[in-house]
Amino acid sequence: MFDRPDAGERALLVHPHTESDEEDFAEFRELALSAGADPVAVVTCRRQTPDPRHFIGKGKLEEVLLAVTEHDAELVLFDHALTPSQERNLEKALSVRVVDRTGLILDIFAQRARTFEGKLQVELAQLRHLATRLVRGWTHLERQKGGIGLRGPGETQLETDKRLLADRIRLVQKRLEKVEQQRNQGRQARKRAEVPVVGLVGYTNAGKSTLFNTLTQASVYAADQLFATLDPTLRRHHVAPHLAVVLADTVGFIRHLPHELVAAFRSTLSEASDADLLLHLIDAGDERVDDTIAEVEAVLGEIGADRVPRIRVYNKIDLTDNPQPRLERDQEGKPIRAWISARDGVGLDLLNQAIVERLSGATVSRTLHIPPTQGAIRAKLYVVAKILRDEVDENGGWHMEVEIPQRDIGVLKSLEAPVDQSALDTP
Repeated sequence: MFDRPDAGERALLVHPHTESDEEDFAEFRELALSAGADPVAVVTCRRQTPDPRHFIGKGKLEEVLLAVTEHDAELVLFDHALTPSQERNLEKALSVRVVDRTGLILDIFAQRARTFEGKLQVELAQLRHLATRLVRGWTHLERQKGGIGLRGPGETQLETDKRLLADRIRLVQKRLEKVEQQRNQGRQARKRAEVPVVGLVGYTNAGKSTLFNTLTQASVYAADQLFATLDPTLRRHHVAPHLAVVLADTVGFIRHLPHELVAAFRSTLSEASDADLLLHLIDAGDERVDDTIAEVEAVLGEIGADRVPRIRVYNKIDLTDNPQPRLERDQEGKPIRAWISARDGVGLDLLNQAIVERLSGATVSRTLHIPPTQGAIRAKLYVVAKILRDEVDENGGWHMEVEIPQRDIGVLKSLEAPVDQSALDTP
């Protein structure tokens, strides 16, 4: 029987990288610190192809063992995903707990979860991660149970544990489905109330929670550490005297975000895909700004939010050579980039102005005549548009003034009567 060693806080960081995968070690160290580890030493190596048994070669394994002994490390953190057998073999060879990058991120999420939904999502991700370790990691579980009081229905201990694990995953999924239904009801209520939703997305530690707190006077936990925010938070924010929005703070993204997390947090991340506008927050002082933007765009595509209009908000301009707040527009005059400092409250008026312009620009005003034979279109307009006037004419038709989102303008295409071309788009 293989017993996993106890874990501690004194951690040895192993940073392997290949020719095609140059990882940033600073980010990995921040992950370790965010998890509560105390990095005492670092071992780096380069391999074109991982060793199937230990991921690293024999010589490098001896170097890691020497460093563990020399620095009295209680934990070895690998900046790469390990297979279950590699993790097991490394723990046997080093006699300390070994955690890969995926396990490290899962541990951070487990520490940050506060709400019932967040805890369920983390548990689901951990169970899915554990399922692979259960099947291929611990060989003692392949033995059949035996002895007085232990004889079962003829299945091995591994089969029993797999069945119990699958049962727990199904239970957690059912609970999450109920929570998702409640979340969907909230979305439908906001749509009926015609309140636009603005989602905050971005790389972890870009300053989303700081901006959220500054705009809404909320008290969401914000800190200079990775994944400080895990549970989504919604607050009303008046971007202008005549326009209120619901601001949604979401979990941050990171390179190689484990697929278990993306799947488990799909209902939470759907706050971004269902938003009317996204503010993509970017750390303006980050040297890897292009890489972080690409990673966020990749995750947005994975969750189906890549078609949502967005403004790139470059935060922390106080740490750059040009600390002046400003807006940048495209050829049509729409604001597409904003430079602000959420901590100092600089440029927030420009950001609010950009939000108003983008949300107003997505709405079209129309004066319509709907014949009595097309009452279904009138009913559809009551679902997707804001009705300003609705009067019945002498023939049983309707004269209507509506404000309709640009994305729903196709509802009007099947009208037999032409749309009044004198109607102007809202500014």
